[in-house]
Amino acid sequence: MTSPAGTRPTGDSGQPGGYTTNRWLLVAAALLLQFSIGAVYAWSVFSKALQESSAFDLSSVQAAVPFEVTIGMIFIGTYIGGRIQDKRGPRTVAMVGGVIYGIGVLIAGIARDADTFWLVILGYGVIGGFGLGVAYIVPIAMLQKWFPDKRGLITGLAVGGFGFGAVLTSPVANWLIDRDPDVPTKAFIPLGIAYLVMSVLGASVFKNPPAGYTVGDQSVTAQAPGRSAVHDYTQGEALRTPQWYLLTALLTLNVAAGISLISQAAASASDIAGYSASAAASVVGVLAIFNGAGRVVWAAASDKLGRMKSFAAMLGLSGICLIAIPHAENAALFVVLAAVIYLCYGGAFGTMPATAGDFFGVSNAGAIYGLMLIGWSIGGVVGPLVASALIGDDLNYTPAYTTIGVVALAAVVLTFITKMPEGRPDAGSGSAETIPR
Repeated sequence: MTSPAGTRPTGDSGQPGGYTTNRWLLVAAALLLQFSIGAVYAWSVFSKALQESSAFDLSSVQAAVPFEVTIGMIFIGTYIGGRIQDKRGPRTVAMVGGVIYGIGVLIAGIARDADTFWLVILGYGVIGGFGLGVAYIVPIAMLQKWFPDKRGLITGLAVGGFGFGAVLTSPVANWLIDRDPDVPTKAFIPLGIAYLVMSVLGASVFKNPPAGYTVGDQSVTAQAPGRSAVHDYTQGEALRTPQWYLLTALLTLNVAAGISLISQAAASASDIAGYSASAAASVVGVLAIFNGAGRVVWAAASDKLGRMKSFAAMLGLSGICLIAIPHAENAALFVVLAAVIYLCYGGAFGTMPATAGDFFGVSNAGAIYGLMLIGWSIGGVVGPLVASALIGDDLNYTPAYTTIGVVALAAVVLTFITKMPEGRPDAGSGSAETIPR
């Protein structure tokens, strides 16, 4: 079979003629980048320290502001980074995003008291959140192009590193804060430097596959007999389909359901299951592992079960567990229910990039999925606000989590009405059908 100029069919190493790139090396590089920016989920460590610090002495609401701003800014970064990545390639965009994120964290480290807390909001929230978004979208779009044969698994790995970032950062951040607990922001300086180094190292090897890139025997990329070439959507074309809005709604509702518990995890563990403050903090650290694992597990499962069946399962399990968790006075049962919710929360981020690739193609994946991440910002802000408002000062966990759980269960309906755009192959359906590109 004749290959396009400068390329030839490749084996699993992903090495077309004239190129030496091993595609699994790119996965390792993507994980390094995602570990650094995923540290944002360790904010609860700083939130607690800022409330206990004599120099800052913040309320819980004030201490939550930088994290809320960060989540809100992510969408702006993913939208811009996704569009540029599709046109200019992944390396430069990922480096710029990682550097902006690191600089933002360093700026937060300049703050020394409540009067300079605005530097934390500006640095960690506005600047760091924007840089995070720019960098986050790049490996997701890039690796889908390198792994058309393992799209669900590979996007799960691409964002799994992000979920595990807090697991790695939390103990280090705690150790740094304990060196000067009155000024916990000093910990941002060494962390910011580490994030810069990790981001630049990871992004330095990023590249898109060459034109005509194929995998193995080309069963994934070959055009099926009697079938016309499959059209990859532009961002504008995707936005004119109902599927884009349905997928964004699924992501938004899944995020809102999971993060409603994540934002209240430590307090819920203490108030519902009777954990001490220190034990509750340990529980939150353990649960973060399930956030990262869910991104890989559900993404890989969606390759077999199908994308919509996977989302139905995630929303259904989240809803059931949210309704049950206010009654989980047994410490072990609380952790089990919370772990399932964390798994399903992470699962949406692992599964949705592959779903968007199935629905709209991967040529413009950065722009299309980057814009879709507005669901992360909306759900990430609305979920905690609704949860805290319903829980209130009287600790009304039952009506709060029951309400959110019912909404998650109702959202399962969306999975039955969301169909593949006409003309796209039914990828991720659990069938063995080949996927032409």
